[in-house]
Amino acid sequence: MACLSTSGRVVCATRRQQAHKFICRLFLNHSLRRQSSIFAGIIAPVQGVKEAKLPQEAQQRRFHGLSFSIAQDYLSLTQSPHSCRQNSRYTHSKINVRKHSSVHTQQPAGPVREIQIDPYIILDDELKYFYDDVRDLLQSGTSQPELDTIACYYFDGQGKALRPMVTMLMAKALNYHLNNESHQLVHKQRQIALFSEMVHSASLVHDDVIDQSDFRRGKPSVNALWNHKKVTMAGDYILSIASIMIARLRSDDVTIVLSQILTDLVQGEFMQLGSRETENERFAHYLTKTYRKTASLIANALKATAVIAQADDNLAEVAFQYGRNIGLAFQLVDDMLDFVSSTEQMGKPTAADLKLGLATAPVLFACEKYPELNPMVMRRFSEPGDVERAFELVHKSHGLEQTRFLAKKHCNEAIRLAQELTESPYQKGLQIVADLVINRMK
Repeated sequence: MACLSTSGRVVCATRRQQAHKFICRLFLNHSLRRQSSIFAGIIAPVQGVKEAKLPQEAQQRRFHGLSFSIAQDYLSLTQSPHSCRQNSRYTHSKINVRKHSSVHTQQPAGPVREIQIDPYIILDDELKYFYDDVRDLLQSGTSQPELDTIACYYFDGQGKALRPMVTMLMAKALNYHLNNESHQLVHKQRQIALFSEMVHSASLVHDDVIDQSDFRRGKPSVNALWNHKKVTMAGDYILSIASIMIARLRSDDVTIVLSQILTDLVQGEFMQLGSRETENERFAHYLTKTYRKTASLIANALKATAVIAQADDNLAEVAFQYGRNIGLAFQLVDDMLDFVSSTEQMGKPTAADLKLGLATAPVLFACEKYPELNPMVMRRFSEPGDVERAFELVHKSHGLEQTRFLAKKHCNEAIRLAQELTESPYQKGLQIVADLVINRMK
């Protein structure tokens, strides 16, 4: 089940279950929609309660604006030094993302630590066997062992799993907001999460062919291990299985929304292949391309979960815009990391975009201070020394700071949108995702 982290540690499985139930009930207890006093003996609101009436072993905590007391028995659950055995391959990617998040490192001063929700952990049930399910889907559709091997290559649990995590987080937040959750509904929403990760991985497979990449996620790319024809067909195969899965949902509206993802992906890649726009058009072109290649997938997957939940148009738009802003911020940070992270951290060579002839946000911002970059952008950094000189000028300019500022702006907008939903652990998780995105190191 779920887990709380109070000092960057992961609590073992049995304790995680109790901790998650506790925090979910806390939200139910304090929600405007559910004014229950079930846990009055365990959780006593500090406001209006005399301190003398609280048990001596109780300690005061503040959780996102809610003051309450937690008995020492509960604290022992979340502060146990024991670790648990992680059975799922998916766990590795969760820990990698959490390790770099300020959510688990920025704690209030003094002995009292703020309890934080980890978006990956509160979705443990939905994501625990996620990659196993993807591999089962791909294996069930073919009798060709090599095709299966190539198609499953990137579903090893080493990715960030951002897209399915955000999709399921929004799904659960919407269901809570609408007070309308059933096993069948969550299953359908999980299929959309599967679709989002399958489409993303298929796009990586195709990108490796187009870019002739040698490494991805710290290991040889599919392009380095198999020939272009086989890799291209494997990417197509992933998309075909994903499409069959969505067709089985039997929702025309969902199919239309998710089909837009594929349309945008192709158009975004086409924009990247041959753009030579003028200086005035360049940044708008970059943002449009970024939306189509990256943000559209997240935005439309979240919108599809809203459609499945029978949300109205306004609520579906909130889900869409949240995903759009998270997607844009994610790519802006990715473009920034290409200039500041090491190859070991990124799992792929740094300055890769420059070597591919791509002018991303840090370069475009740097052009304002160093106009000599403009002709390099136009010739796609093709002359000797262009890549090195552009890399140097980006670091000398404020391009990286401006890129981070823009990413932060999109994260703040995502937080604002998430706050339009009813308060719940999942709604809080959506806000914390913005922190994960802006503070990630890989």
